[in-house]
Amino acid sequence: MDQAWVRCGCVNHNPDPDLLATFYNDPVWLLNGMFIEQHAISMGHRQAITSAVASLAPEQVLDFGGGFGTLARLLATTLPNADVAICEPYPPRHGIESCKPFPNIRFIPELESQSVDVLVSTDVLEHVPDPLSLLAAMVDAVKPCGHLFIANCFYPVIACHLPCTFHLRYSFDAFCQALGLESLGLCEGSHASVYRRSQVVQPDWQRLRAMYQHSQRLFPWREWKSRHITPWRIRAKLAVTHPLYYPRKLLNAAGPKS
Repeated sequence: MDQAWVRCGCVNHNPDPDLLATFYNDPVWLLNGMFIEQHAISMGHRQAITSAVASLAPEQVLDFGGGFGTLARLLATTLPNADVAICEPYPPRHGIESCKPFPNIRFIPELESQSVDVLVSTDVLEHVPDPLSLLAAMVDAVKPCGHLFIANCFYPVIACHLPCTFHLRYSFDAFCQALGLESLGLCEGSHASVYRRSQVVQPDWQRLRAMYQHSQRLFPWREWKSRHITPWRIRAKLAVTHPLYYPRKLLNAAGPKS
């Protein structure tokens, strides 16, 4: 995937939209979709999300950035009476073809305000230059008291994860709260977080952009703290709550090897 990123001439600082479109239409995404459907952990995450969504008995579900259609097909099979929409900025032909046998799946060109009971978005926001605007649009697409299942990877795992999004690993929930979402915790068995649209708020963009800039400025300190201070706090807490943990560990390390 990184080779395709380089081949398309993309850079992850101020990326060119046309080059991004070329990259996200590259055949490597077909290989990515095929890999996901053969990878037990990846499928396990999607099956867990599907079960959690099904427990809510929604009538309208939206998979934003659905790509290959794997999750949408799981949802359509589990919820045969629900309308499952895929909103994909770069809809692949293979994804469209794979969803044709499912009468309750449809592709839509853009998000529609307050149109769905549940929105699912897995590993999308780390790919976009302005994740805050996209998050606000996703929230707006959900009906009041509806739910969002959002999985993010704000880390430099692959080249197309944009560094301008990495600060959100520490502040994402604050932006969700400012947009009227209530955090319900992790979706069990997956890396997605679950939110409920507990109130409909008009985004205060001046405040949101100020929060965003503040989050960016704090990011280096939060990174340093997580690497150099937080581990020692965890160790100190462990020493207080389990006083014999480290003495026993030291004795085991110094004891005879079997």
